[in-house]
Amino acid sequence: RSLQRHHPRHRHRPHPTLRRIGRQPLLRSRWEPPLSPTAADPPQFRNAIHSAGQPLSVCHGSRLHTVPIPEPASIHSIEKAFARGEEQALRAAYKQHGNLIYTYCRRTLNEDRANDVTQEVFISAWKSRHRFDPAKGTLVGWLFSITRNRIIDNVRAERRHSERRANLDLAELPTESEIDAIGNRLMIADAMRSLPDRTKRVIMLHYFDDLTHRQIAERMSLPLGTVKSLLRRGLLQIRHLLESAHE
Repeated sequence: RSLQRHHPRHRHRPHPTLRRIGRQPLLRSRWEPPLSPTAADPPQFRNAIHSAGQPLSVCHGSRLHTVPIPEPASIHSIEKAFARGEEQALRAAYKQHGNLIYTYCRRTLNEDRANDVTQEVFISAWKSRHRFDPAKGTLVGWLFSITRNRIIDNVRAERRHSERRANLDLAELPTESEIDAIGNRLMIADAMRSLPDRTKRVIMLHYFDDLTHRQIAERMSLPLGTVKSLLRRGLLQIRHLLESAHE
């Protein structure tokens, strides 16, 4: 099944770049994050993400670069193959991240445009793959950055043409800050999903159940130092993913 059939109502034939991907498993439903996308993240959780790993950051000129957090071998190999232009990497990237990108589009655009923009994101990413450097960020973060820009372009176009469409309610169009908030929430949820179960549980117990490090250590029968280490590594990984999406 081609990518065309991933979105049954797509109005156009798939771009040749995507058509060459070949047969794909049908992605039957939108990606759903492990955290509720409507529930507010605790402020201390967001603050911890942004402050995590400060000693690991180095400054070159006016830009801040964070030392990359180790990624699982399979994901890292996909990213390196994508940067080299290996065509099977495009197939793997779509299989790995296609649902997440479509979900971001669908939560900010109507269904037809979400279908179109999802395809456009992967076409754009493949054509500009020489600009992606796995040493500086993650592939999913880079795809998210492209998606954000495409969504904002589409929303701006809707606003420009609003006078021609009397039935369009401008209040229904998301603002750029709302687009960013939706994207950040999805990125955090995706990062949480990719964490080892033990690390994920430590983060949930500390920031969402308000347990102290010592209480978590007692509940999970872990040394206190291990709890702190798991928490720090998990926050570093989430922060690394978010920084990749905003470069």
